[in-house]
Amino acid sequence: MINKILLLTSTILLLTCCKKTTEQVVCEPNVTIEGCNKVLTKTEMNGVSMVSVSERIDASNYTPVNNVNATWAAIIPFGFVRNGASAVEYNISWQWYGEKRQGTIESIALAKSKGLKVLLKPHLWIMGSWVGDLDFNTEADWLNFESTYKDYIMDFASLADSMGVEAYSVGVELKKSVVQRASYWETLIDSVKTVYSGKLTYAANWDNYENVTFWSKLDYIGIDAYFPVSEEQTPSFESCYDGWESDFEKIKSKSITENKKVIFTEFGYRNVDFAGKEPWDANGNTTFNSEGQENAYKAIFCRFWSEPWFEGGFLWKWYPNHASAGGAENNRFTPQNKPVEEIIKSIYGHTNQ
Repeated sequence: MINKILLLTSTILLLTCCKKTTEQVVCEPNVTIEGCNKVLTKTEMNGVSMVSVSERIDASNYTPVNNVNATWAAIIPFGFVRNGASAVEYNISWQWYGEKRQGTIESIALAKSKGLKVLLKPHLWIMGSWVGDLDFNTEADWLNFESTYKDYIMDFASLADSMGVEAYSVGVELKKSVVQRASYWETLIDSVKTVYSGKLTYAANWDNYENVTFWSKLDYIGIDAYFPVSEEQTPSFESCYDGWESDFEKIKSKSITENKKVIFTEFGYRNVDFAGKEPWDANGNTTFNSEGQENAYKAIFCRFWSEPWFEGGFLWKWYPNHASAGGAENNRFTPQNKPVEEIIKSIYGHTNQ
């Protein structure tokens, strides 16, 4: 009788936790988030945002990306605008190797050699300010910016297509431009489609995605998801989860209205006090608080990684030299070598397509 009970119990566990193929039984990872009553589902984009390198690397630098169960890598070729100027410059000799064209080519090739899909995400660096504040006083400056920005975006779009890059972002956090000059962006997207055949998105700032008027021309609604979720010094899972309620409903509504899936082109939290209060803040705050970071990550996974209209995201950020990245003495955004890395590994492993 005892043997029959044990056999019945084993069979039930097998049917619940595993699936049988013609050759073997495959068990999916058992992942739970305490307090989360949702069933996490398969997600297309379990990604990391790669930090550009100063010199050449090899495929072994992407092995830790595989080890955290990421399936996508965002690769970021930077352009910049000088103080008092309006022209976009890129592929300049003094830039870091990974920010330039050849470094981008090699980064894409290395990621693909490790089985990763790629989001190519050109990103402007505005000297002395944030890209979201970029503005010009004259029409001539706007036109100069737009002409040179188009060159930058078209160059990397063509490169992306030639290398089979799966997704491409036409811009990042350009708040004023996408509102004030929407027709420019519509024309730019049409131009990109003449040279790039993959999926397209735009990385809107968290407080600006509702103002973007050209989502219909893109494949995904992209959001850099630094939404404030908790005022607590050590935010609990519950406060972070509840703190998403209003924005969660707005994002869901936007997805339904536009009939487009949502991706978080960036998301992440620092291991500091008040991690959920102003998650975009990369400066100041010399505290250390791993628990708050863990709870904020758990809440965003619980909220979104179970939704059919949500396609995944790219955590911010991941350094190619994993062994020396992050760790106990680091309170920056990277989750590397911190307790939260194991949480990410578990969730990504469970929800991979």
